[in-house]
Amino acid sequence: MTTTERAPFFDEAFLRRLEQLELASRRMTAGRMKGERRSVRRGQSVEFADYRNYAAGDDLRQLDWNAYARLEKLFVKLFVEEEDVTVHILIDASRSMDYGEPNKLDAARRAAAALGYLGLASMDRVSVAFLGDGSASGMRPMRGKRRALELFRFLSQPRTERLTGLAAAARAYAGRMRGSGPLLLISDLMDPGYLDAIRDLAGTRCQLSVLHLLAPDEIEPEVPPDARLVDNETGHSVEVSGDDDLVERYRTRLAEWQTEIASFVSRRGGAYVQIASDLDLADLLFDVLRRRRVVE
Repeated sequence: MTTTERAPFFDEAFLRRLEQLELASRRMTAGRMKGERRSVRRGQSVEFADYRNYAAGDDLRQLDWNAYARLEKLFVKLFVEEEDVTVHILIDASRSMDYGEPNKLDAARRAAAALGYLGLASMDRVSVAFLGDGSASGMRPMRGKRRALELFRFLSQPRTERLTGLAAAARAYAGRMRGSGPLLLISDLMDPGYLDAIRDLAGTRCQLSVLHLLAPDEIEPEVPPDARLVDNETGHSVEVSGDDDLVERYRTRLAEWQTEIASFVSRRGGAYVQIASDLDLADLLFDVLRRRRVVE
């Protein structure tokens, strides 16, 4: 099997670089299968946690004989058990995302593929879904690097969604999700229900990160003197007269909008990250998301 067949998004060298990272989980978790995350349960990993008094039937291999020699009492050593979590990755697949150069949806797919691979490489369960037309279309949670090709194929599939329906889609996913852990929403948030969607996702037991993805010309637009702007999802249009004042007012409103979202996410314990679709993926992962502690 060729490298391209195994990893259509990345070459082997980049995948090896990705394995240096993992998704940050700032909450202690209690997963169902052993993995590589610290759990609130006490088990037999290498990290010492505490002692308790010996009770009949305890494993004699866990006794601390040094403590017995000093205190003449039997104590059992407790350790922090390592368990997996579920990594949830949600991609806005509406028509507004199928725009820009580079294309926003393509950038979102690549980011989701890389973040999903981090979860698989860490032996976490990974759940991925596309949001659009008010619903969440996903695949069953997977685990282990051997499932990477399946993940990449799913993310490569053509999408037919038009409208976002972000609030309804997020609510549908949150209502059926299983397992806590990092939850990443990748979206341009160009939907009236974006705050409701963020609120519902933040209301889960997961650590929310909102990756706000915009095309370069949505961040720094160039508007001709006479222009007709068309909504990519609804087809509605508006005539505008472009000038420096219009562009400056747009920049001001964009900054206010991003500040509003950042504050809303922060108050709910999440991370908000602004991303341009032309940002190099390595810079996103190894610099931007690292600084924001989305990955570590």
